[in-house]
Amino acid sequence: MLTNEQNLHPHQWVDLHADYLYAYAITRIADEEQVRDLVQETFLSALERIDKFEGRSSERTWLTAILKHKIYDLYRKKSRSGIAVNFSASDDETEFFDPNLNNWKKEHWPEPFGVEENDPLHNKELNRILDLCMKKLPPLWLSVFTMKHMDDETKETICSELKVSDANFWVIIHRSKVNLRACLQKFWN
Repeated sequence: MLTNEQNLHPHQWVDLHADYLYAYAITRIADEEQVRDLVQETFLSALERIDKFEGRSSERTWLTAILKHKIYDLYRKKSRSGIAVNFSASDDETEFFDPNLNNWKKEHWPEPFGVEENDPLHNKELNRILDLCMKKLPPLWLSVFTMKHMDDETKETICSELKVSDANFWVIIHRSKVNLRACLQKFWN
């Protein structure tokens, strides 16, 4: 009978999973050197916890979960090192965005960018500009936005992980979207 540890193949991790883990992390952290370090740290952490692998997921899923937690640790560290942000919602905060619907108010919906989904070159260029715009966000905003819209984390998880109040969460999401919208409209056309 095989144990769960025997289902793992650490000597093959780099060949089998490094590119996937790198691609996963680079979409969440734009610093290539930092991403390489996180992938290496993921492998080291997995080796240290190899006896904790229960076999309820694939090897790749387990490694990705470890990497995801390392990314969240980095988000927490970056958000703490930045300027402390304390928001209070006011009437002008919700001028464009309706926090109850988690969407733009209909009269302020962004204009279409004219990107055809069938044109990979346009999509690649849009993604490049989006990455540049996201890098301009303050660290806490970027962390909240990425966890919400890339990792599909719940508001409760994000608030707990990043120590953000419910009201601040919605203001951060609103301001991130407004800033990204303005940046995209400025640089994409």
